[in-house]
Amino acid sequence: MTVARARLGEEREDDDRAMARGTPATRSDSEGDDGALSSVRSLDRPFVILRVMREHRRAMRLTEIATAAQLHLATTQRIVNLLVRYGYVERDGLDYHLGVVSLLNGNTYLMTNRLVQAAEPILQELTGSTGLTSSLTVRYEFTAVLLLRAASTPPLRFQLPIGEQMPLVVGGARVLAAHLEDDDIEALLEGVENIPLASGVVLDKAEFIESLKVIRERGYAFGQGQREAGALSIAVPVFSREREVIAAIQLSAMIEDIPVDVDALVIELKRASGAITRRIP
Repeated sequence: MTVARARLGEEREDDDRAMARGTPATRSDSEGDDGALSSVRSLDRPFVILRVMREHRRAMRLTEIATAAQLHLATTQRIVNLLVRYGYVERDGLDYHLGVVSLLNGNTYLMTNRLVQAAEPILQELTGSTGLTSSLTVRYEFTAVLLLRAASTPPLRFQLPIGEQMPLVVGGARVLAAHLEDDDIEALLEGVENIPLASGVVLDKAEFIESLKVIRERGYAFGQGQREAGALSIAVPVFSREREVIAAIQLSAMIEDIPVDVDALVIELKRASGAITRRIP
């Protein structure tokens, strides 16, 4: 028997023992196999597992997935096997990671999303007229997700990948935070006392909340050295026809590449935002 097979056997034995006794973190779900839990919760479980794997951003062992998802190991095994069968999860030895179907779904999302379709030509025009990188983000829970980018020439030294989640407390994402309800802002900042910026500046909670009021009043967020030292960003909200904030568009560059007339860039951004709103069905 090879070392790899021996280790595989040990891992399976560990999983078998864990299934027999129920791991401490998953006992609340130990009744899941006898139908005691509601069908709605049963339908939730695959999505809980997919979220756990996405948020960990690395390959995971089955016992890790079960613990993080707070599910019984036997239940986790059954669901993961199903996800593997349909390509949502892939297995590499003892490790599991998200499968190629997740990428296919993401690609289809971008191809069929009306906001992306409306914004793409507008961002291309915005980058063409300003010479700066423009991007489109939407809010998911308390993060901003990058959906679309029109890169400048030459491009930024560092560019986040499409689909990356960013905190709402720094950079252009603050324009989305500025339009949250007070209860949501409180939830966003739960447990947060200070917000360190890449420039070395540290904002306390009160200063950040006050900055959101300023952003909301003037209609744009201006950031210097917020997420990356030496970088500058300007962002404005994108509104639906019902005047609800549905996204943000942003211009980004290194400080030395930004024109002196920032007000002119804000005007360009707001014009682009209005054009996107008009193009949304």
